Amino acid sequence: MREDLLHFIWKTNKLTNSTLLTTSGETVHIINPGLHNQFAGPDFFNAKVEIDDQLWAGNVEMHLKTSDWYAHHHETDTSYDNVILHVVWEDDVAVFRSDGSKIPTLELRHSVPSLLMDSYRKLLENPQKGFINCEKDITSIPGIVVDSWLERLYVERLEQKAKVIYTLLEESNNDWEQVLFALLLKNFGSKVNGPSFMSLAKALDFSVVRKVRQDVMVFESVLFGLCGLLDDTEIQDTYYEILKKEFKFQQNKFGLNPREVRSPEFFGLRPNNFPTIRLSQLANLYAREDNLFSKIMEVDSVGKIRTLFAAEVSPYWKSHFTFGKVSKESSKKITKSFIDLIIINTIVPLKFAYAKKRNDNGNEQLISLLIALKAEQNSIVNQFKELKIPVDDAFKSQAVLQLYNKYCVTNGCLKCSIGTTLLRGNP
Repeated sequence: MREDLLHFIWKTNKLTNSTLLTTSGETVHIINPGLHNQFAGPDFFNAKVEIDDQLWAGNVEMHLKTSDWYAHHHETDTSYDNVILHVVWEDDVAVFRSDGSKIPTLELRHSVPSLLMDSYRKLLENPQKGFINCEKDITSIPGIVVDSWLERLYVERLEQKAKVIYTLLEESNNDWEQVLFALLLKNFGSKVNGPSFMSLAKALDFSVVRKVRQDVMVFESVLFGLCGLLDDTEIQDTYYEILKKEFKFQQNKFGLNPREVRSPEFFGLRPNNFPTIRLSQLANLYAREDNLFSKIMEVDSVGKIRTLFAAEVSPYWKSHFTFGKVSKESSKKITKSFIDLIIINTIVPLKFAYAKKRNDNGNEQLISLLIALKAEQNSIVNQFKELKIPVDDAFKSQAVLQLYNKYCVTNGCLKCSIGTTLLRGNP
């Protein structure tokens, strides 16, 4: 038994039709279960309960055992003085408010339908579980329920990403251009080098970027130098020596500190994802586009964003992946698929956070952007597809990732619309 099941039983009135009695023998009629509180304080606010024909209005607290009241020190907390009913799974001790008055207790373990408990155990205690708890029953959920829940999940995912953006905004003294630069760096680093590139963003004040960005060679020297990519004394390469000399000058000029930056990785990456290539692409993007944040806020279609981000590497990197080793020449443009990932992980969350700061509601436009993109390809998305859940665009793929990571993995079925719909189907 878990407290979240007690909450579900209470707010959905999943109790037997027999008369409910407190542990003292008083009759209980639930008029209104109240508003579920997700924060500190009693579990349900403003409930209405009739106890022995006396109507009570106030709060309801829930525990697995009544003794948890004392374990949580509610007896000394005046915020619990307005509790009109203590709902528990098992009653093991009398409880009192801070003024010494006894609180009526309703024990539920004999009042919950056995069919509901069987369904609950099947959902959360299935030893044969493969991917997710409800995988055998999820296709029985009406499509409108799934679609509505996925939309809520995606907004929840954006809210989660917005918190990171607001932290960066505070650290940058409300400089949205610097926040964009940090987010782009992180996402240009992808999963492997994201942490390294984010440490680079935090070590490099955007005022420096504004001063050096128009000269790609200078900008690359700063990026490569801070990442420790110019420290090798064995490399014999003209461009390498030029960058190394330039970085020493810029380092003294701006007081740059490479020790604050985590070294990027090459191992396990495809050459086109090497940090040298990604940093050169980013340097060329910023050399070409002034006021990039303002332009991103203005564009309203996937096509326009792809055009905005259609940058390529510097001439040297067209024939190199690492310093000193010549390779077959290619433009190494930022690919359409990589730009789409930037839209998903940087542009849409940034637009969402900016709109919220301005008290605008642009969710429909953001969802339209994602619907225009193909779903990401990963094991989680693919397994939802195998369960016959239609994940055919980036909006749906982002939503199911939120579903899996925040609800399925944590057994949060009773906080999930799919899980609660399965349980509500029982009498």
